[in-house]
Amino acid sequence: MTNSPDYPNFVDSYPFPPGGGPGGRTPPAAGVRPEILASWRRSQSLGIAREGAALPIESDLDPDSRLIRAAAPVLDRLCERFSGVPVTVALADSRANIVDRWGAPAGLELMDAASLVPGANVDERFMGTSSVSMVLSTRAPFVVVGHEHFLHDLQELTCMAAPVRDPVGGTVRGAVNLSVPQELADPGMALVLQDATERIGERLLELSTAREVELMRSFRRARELGGHAELDLGSGELSRRGGPTPRLASQERLMLLEHAVELISSTGEAFTEVPLAGGRVAVLRRRELHHGDAEGAAVEVSFEDARGTGTPGPVTATAPNGRRVPLLDRSAAATGAGAPGAAAEPHAAGPADAWLLLVGEPGVGRLAAEARGRLSLLNEAGARLGTTLDMRRTAEELAEIAVPRFADLVVVDLVEGVLAGEEPPSGRPRPGAALRRMAAWAGEDSRDTPIGGVGEPTGYPAGTPQARCLETGQPVTDSVLTAALAGPRTDRVHPVDLLGEGVHSYLGAPLSARGSVLGLVGFYRRGRARPYEQDDLTLAGELAARAAISLDNARRYRQEHHASLTLQRSLLPHALPRLSAADLASRYLPADARVGVGGDWFDAIPLSGMRVALVVGDVPGNGMQAAATMGRLRTAVRTLAGLDLLPEEVLAHLDDLVSRTPEESADEQDPATGATCLYAVYDPVSCRCTAARAGHPPPALLTPDGEARLIDLPAGPPLGLGGVQPYESAGVDLPEGSLLAMYTDGLLKESRGYGDTDARTGRLLASLKHAGPELEDICDRVAATLLPGGPYDDVALLLARVHALPEDRVASWEFPSDSSVVARARALTRAQLAAWDMAELDFNTGLVVSELVTNAVRYGGQGPVCLRLLRDDTLICEVSDRSNTSPRIRRAATTEEGGRGLFLVAQYTKSWGARYMPQGKTVWAEQAPQPEQPAPETDEQALLDMFDDPG
Repeated sequence: MTNSPDYPNFVDSYPFPPGGGPGGRTPPAAGVRPEILASWRRSQSLGIAREGAALPIESDLDPDSRLIRAAAPVLDRLCERFSGVPVTVALADSRANIVDRWGAPAGLELMDAASLVPGANVDERFMGTSSVSMVLSTRAPFVVVGHEHFLHDLQELTCMAAPVRDPVGGTVRGAVNLSVPQELADPGMALVLQDATERIGERLLELSTAREVELMRSFRRARELGGHAELDLGSGELSRRGGPTPRLASQERLMLLEHAVELISSTGEAFTEVPLAGGRVAVLRRRELHHGDAEGAAVEVSFEDARGTGTPGPVTATAPNGRRVPLLDRSAAATGAGAPGAAAEPHAAGPADAWLLLVGEPGVGRLAAEARGRLSLLNEAGARLGTTLDMRRTAEELAEIAVPRFADLVVVDLVEGVLAGEEPPSGRPRPGAALRRMAAWAGEDSRDTPIGGVGEPTGYPAGTPQARCLETGQPVTDSVLTAALAGPRTDRVHPVDLLGEGVHSYLGAPLSARGSVLGLVGFYRRGRARPYEQDDLTLAGELAARAAISLDNARRYRQEHHASLTLQRSLLPHALPRLSAADLASRYLPADARVGVGGDWFDAIPLSGMRVALVVGDVPGNGMQAAATMGRLRTAVRTLAGLDLLPEEVLAHLDDLVSRTPEESADEQDPATGATCLYAVYDPVSCRCTAARAGHPPPALLTPDGEARLIDLPAGPPLGLGGVQPYESAGVDLPEGSLLAMYTDGLLKESRGYGDTDARTGRLLASLKHAGPELEDICDRVAATLLPGGPYDDVALLLARVHALPEDRVASWEFPSDSSVVARARALTRAQLAAWDMAELDFNTGLVVSELVTNAVRYGGQGPVCLRLLRDDTLICEVSDRSNTSPRIRRAATTEEGGRGLFLVAQYTKSWGARYMPQGKTVWAEQAPQPEQPAPETDEQALLDMFDDPG
C-alpha cells in the first residue's frame, strides 16, 4: 500500500437513502443492497435524527481488556501503514461500544465532533446505518459508501469494517472500522483491514493461552548452550546451521500437529511414531511441565529413517508459531521445570537432533490446535473455492478441500433449476425436491472408484437429516445408516458405501446465497468415534456459505451468458435468404465460455433489381451489451439498405448514428464506438460488386480459375470516431461462379491478440483455394484450418458464390424524353412478355410501364428515359431518368384528373420503390406471376371510391 493520496474510488455508487441525496433530493431506492435498505427502514422506524444522533456513552470500559491488548499493536501498525493518508481506525466490542481509536489528530477531532468517542455505542439502534453495525449484524466484512450512511455527518466518508473473531469458538468479539474520505478509498484498504483483524484473532488466541506462555518460560530457563534449530510448520522446513534438512509436506505437518495434540491431552502415553514419506519416521515425545499452577506438557519431534538412524545436527529448536525457543534438554527440563522422571521410551540414547513441536495444557492445547486447523481450512477454502465459473468444478473443489481434514466423505447436491442458470425457487426446498448430485469425494483412494449417482437426479424424503437441513436452512448434525442411503446394489458404488457398513456421523449444511437455497452439502465421518460438534456446525456453515457464493456467481454467469447468446442468436439471421444472385452459407462461432458472447454479426439483404447486400460487422466487447449493440447496428443497416444507398453512404450514416450522443448521456461513449463493418452490394446483371469498409478486414475472393486474393478496398476508420475521413467504395467485376468470403477479425486471431496476420490470411486463402464445391464444406474447412482448437474471439463468416443473370432474362430500351414514347414502351413490353410466356401480366405491366414512363417524361428532366425488364421468379420493371426528385404516393381529390399513378402502381404490384444513382434515379416495381389464379376483374368504381374526399 503506497502513501500516495491519489486513490481511485473503488465501490459502485448506490442510490441515496430517503432524503439523503445532494441538495435534499430524494432519489428512488431501487437497486439498493437489501442489507442497506433494511437498515435504513429500521433506522427510520426508530426515529433516529439524520442530522446528529445522541449516542449513549459507556463509562465502565476496561482499558486493559483482552480485546484491546490483542488489537492495540496490530492497529498501531495498521495506522503506520497508512501514514500520509487521512484515515481513522476505531475498535468496537461485540456490543458496538467504541473501546479505542487511532488516526491523525484532525480525524480524531472529527470523530469527537460526531460524538464517536471511546465508550460511544454505534449500534444501529442509536446511530442508524454504519459499517460497524452492518458487520455485527451480518457477521461478515462490510463496506458502507458515503451516501449509504444514515447520518449526514458521515456521508463524505467510505467506511469499511471487518469482524474480529475468536479463533477457538468462532464468535465475533468485536469489529475494526477504517474510515477514509470517499475519493481516497482503495480496494487494497479493505484487504489490509481484513488481514489486520485476522492477526488480532490470532493474538486473542495467544492471549487465551497465557498459561501456555508461562509454561514456555520453563524452557527458556532450561536453555542449552549451542546452535539453534527451527521447525517452521508454516513452511514445513527444518532449518539449522550446517547441511541440508528434511522438508515436511502439508499433510505431514497436519499429521504431526494432530498427534502432538493427542499426546498433550493424553495422561498415559509418552511417545508415538508417525510414518512419513520416503521411509522416514517422526518420533514424538511428551515431556511433563509444571510452572506455578499451570500443568502441561511439551512435545518434541525427531526424525529417523526406517533403520532407526537419527538425523545429525545440533540439539536446539524454536516453537512452530515463530517464537524462538531453545530445544528442551532432557536433563535440564527435569531439573529446571521440576518434571518427574520420564517413562521408558524407545531409543533410550535419544536422537541427535530434535525440535520442539507443541506446548500446552490438556484441553487448551487441543482447542488451540483445532482452532488453527479451522482457520487454516477456511483460508484454504478462500484461496481454492470458485477458481472457475463452472458449478460442477466448484462443487468438486468444496469436496476436495473438506476431505480428509474435516470429513471422510463429502456429497454436494444442487437444485435442478440452478444448473441451467435459473433463479432458485423462492422459499426453502420442500422434502423430495428435485436435486442433482454434482460431486462425491472420499479422498484419493476413491479416485478410481466408480461412485454412483454423480451427475444424476437425486432427492431426500421427509424425515431425513438432509431434508431437514434444506427445510430449515440451517446446518444439522445426525447419524446415518449406510443401508438407509445405499439402496439396491448396482455395479456402481453409492457414496455412503465407501464408509463401510454401520452408523456414521453426518453434518448437512445448506448452500445458501442471497437468500436462496441452491442445494446441500453433506459431510460424513466414518463411524461414531468423532461425532460433529457445535464448532463444526459453524465451520461447515462458513464453508457452505463461501461455496454457495461461488456457485451463485457461476449460476449468474451462466444465466447471463445464456441470455447473451440467446439474444445474439435471435438477432442474427435465422436463415439466409434464397437468392438468384448468389448461393449463401455462414458460420457464427462463439468464443470460449470464459470470454463470453461477443458482437460479431452478418446479414444478407435482398435489394431491388435482384441485387443483394452482404454485410459483416464486429462490435467491441462481449456479453449482453455487445449483443444488444450488435442488434441495434444490424437493424440500422437493414433500414439503410432498404433506402438503396451506396455502400459508402450506408457506412457514413452508421458512423453518424454511433457518433451522435443523446444529451442525457453526454459523458458516456456509445458502446458501438470502435465497431467495424464491411458492406458490399452485388448486381447479378452487371456482375459487379461494390464494397466499402469501416475498420474491417477486406473480403477474400476466389475466382473460377482458382486464384485466391484479397479485394483491395479503401480502408475507412471504425464507426464512431467522429468522421476522421470519408468512407470510399471500390468496385470489382466478379466472373460467374466466383466465391466471396467475408469474415470478422476473430478468424485471424491465434491467441488473445493478433498473431502473424499475413500468415493467417495466407492460410485463409489457401483453405478457400483447396476447398470443394459445397459452401457448407468450405465453412467447415476454413474453421478447421484456422481455428483447430476453437476461436479465441467470436467469429462470423459469410460465403457467397455469385451468379450472373442470363442475357435472355434481361430486356432494356432507351427512349427520348417525350410523351409519345409511352405507347411504344407499352408495346415493347407486351411483346417481351409474350416472348417470355408471361402474357398473364400483360394488363398490370402495361399499366405500370405507362405510369412510370409518363412520370419520367414529365418530371425526369431533359435526359433520356430508360426502361428495363428483369425476369426471375418475379417480374421487375425499372424506369430510370436524370432527376433526383423523390416519387411519393398522394391522395388525389375527386375532381383532379391526375395524381393517382403511383397509387395504381402500388395496387397492382408486389412492391415498388426508388433508388438513386450518382446522376438520376430508378423507380422499380415487382410483380409475382400467378398463372393458376386468373386475376379478378378490376372494380374501377371501388378504386375511384378510394380517392373520394372524406366528407
